[in-house]
Amino acid sequence: MRVGRLRLPQITATIGPASSNLRSLQQSPVMTLSFEDFPPGHFGRFGPRRVTREEILAFAAEFDPQPMHLDEEAANRSMLKGLSASGWHLCSIMMRMMFDGYIGRTASLGSPGVNELRWLAPLRPGDELMLDIDVTEARVSRSRPETGIVTFKAVVRNAAGQALCEMVSPIIVRRRADVAAEQAG
Repeated sequence: MRVGRLRLPQITATIGPASSNLRSLQQSPVMTLSFEDFPPGHFGRFGPRRVTREEILAFAAEFDPQPMHLDEEAANRSMLKGLSASGWHLCSIMMRMMFDGYIGRTASLGSPGVNELRWLAPLRPGDELMLDIDVTEARVSRSRPETGIVTFKAVVRNAAGQALCEMVSPIIVRRRADVAAEQAG
């Protein structure tokens, strides 16, 4: 798949057995995930997603043209000790992996923001990424009871298992009865 000058590979997803509901969802990929499908615990693992040198350079040239993302010599002299992707590039990849893995088929109404974001280690050319998703909290909204707020912790790791980035972020998700009512009428 192409987005602008970038070629983005398809990724695969494994949704963990957090509940019996998720096992049935794996057999029905077009089913919309609702609030009730996100109990606290491990939700899934998504990937792999390989990141190329060309992709790192193209993203950096357009969005974060700092020397450590564009120039090998400057990158070697930086605290990163070698060419690495922008943290914003990594966040963009993480968002795409989340969308392809589950958000794209979730009755999501968006997110009020990101609670926490940490870059832990550099993303290097050739890294194969995996994304682990845990639901840290799921609660019905007090002001909008037809929705719930699901807080996710996302951790991106390279093939060696090293955590590169962690993000904690809530999304607002419609409840099953609300989704069913819309589909029925």
